Amino acid sequence: MTASAVLIGTLDTKGREYAYVRDILTASGVDVVLVDVGVLREPGTAPDIPATEVAAAAGIALAALRGGSEDADGRAAALDAMRRGAIEIVRRLREAGRCDGVLGLGGSGGSALLSAVMRSLPFGVPKVLVSTMASGDVSSYVGVSDLCLIHSVTDIAGLNRISRPILRNAAGALAGMLATPPERMTGDRPAVGVTMLGVTTPCALRVVDRLDEAGMDAVVFHTVGSGGRALESLLASGVLTGVIDLTVKEITDDLLGGVFVAGPERMRTAGRRGLPQVVVPGAVEVINFGAFDTVPEELRDGSRPLIRHNEQVTAVRATREELLRVADEIADRLNQATGRIEVLIPRAGFDSYAAHDGPFADAASDIAFGERLAGRLRAGIPVVWADTDVNDPGFADLVADRYLALAGEDVSPAIP
Repeated sequence: MTASAVLIGTLDTKGREYAYVRDILTASGVDVVLVDVGVLREPGTAPDIPATEVAAAAGIALAALRGGSEDADGRAAALDAMRRGAIEIVRRLREAGRCDGVLGLGGSGGSALLSAVMRSLPFGVPKVLVSTMASGDVSSYVGVSDLCLIHSVTDIAGLNRISRPILRNAAGALAGMLATPPERMTGDRPAVGVTMLGVTTPCALRVVDRLDEAGMDAVVFHTVGSGGRALESLLASGVLTGVIDLTVKEITDDLLGGVFVAGPERMRTAGRRGLPQVVVPGAVEVINFGAFDTVPEELRDGSRPLIRHNEQVTAVRATREELLRVADEIADRLNQATGRIEVLIPRAGFDSYAAHDGPFADAASDIAFGERLAGRLRAGIPVVWADTDVNDPGFADLVADRYLALAGEDVSPAIP
């Protein structure tokens, strides 16, 4: 069966570029549907689905959008209408079997519109966006989707020695994705979310192996903000059946000004849905910032431990008082849960930074955090202390055993 790709964009300003990409995809054996979302003028190349049809799908006439599209408010209204219409058009094409993947080319406004359309598609559907905005903070475009961003380097305004190979590569990338048989997201194995950072990796990997042995799919999330948001989204959608929250430091960053912030839903969704949870305070003492010079001056004056994790990530140790605030917040979120929860606390360190003689080792503060958390949790949420650090194999086995027990498996745990 021939794969179908939807090319969607503003053909009034980028008609030549879209025609170039369409021809490359067609030559690769891909059936192309070209969708116009431009509102300024007539398209520079003929679309398969014109802008009038996209606007109509949003319940508005294209002429009404063109009337005010040059001023700021009019442009915003036009982009919003065409976004809504394009999402509906792509939904229809997908239902008709004519949308196996999507490719778009955009500047700032176009990227906002096109990325919204791509985020409306399921995980696994190829999504490629060539954007002038792909060199900075792209979180607003990608969200928690599997969208692939390619930096256009030049503005998308003409075909030249720079833009041609970039556009050709983008078309080739989509053609290659479409040539690969799709992987189904569904399956018979329960899917369990597992949170991880580099400093909790040994524990997470052993837990993953244990879940695999038990016939479960472990879906691991990097807790850098986007990971936590993706976790909550998949819990809300029913893809995940529970969570082993090994690394809760996104709550720390949210409260204390760090950059790995996952938003207000973090550590709430599983509880709201009544799903089983095992919670571990992995990396809870770590506040993350970007490059060293982004760390607030008062935190890099030598008064507290600081680690340059790499050129782009700096870690700062939270104080005892700050950790008590984090403990209160975590307790508040877990206390609202309706499902089965257990909290496991490793006395000898919450991550590789804090274990043994690590640069963040501060056993007294960590114990104070654990005691505060245990004291604020409602009755019915067990707290288990283990005399190991988080990355000890015995602790990882305890975590896996307790989750399997919560999930209904007949497993007898052994507390290290």
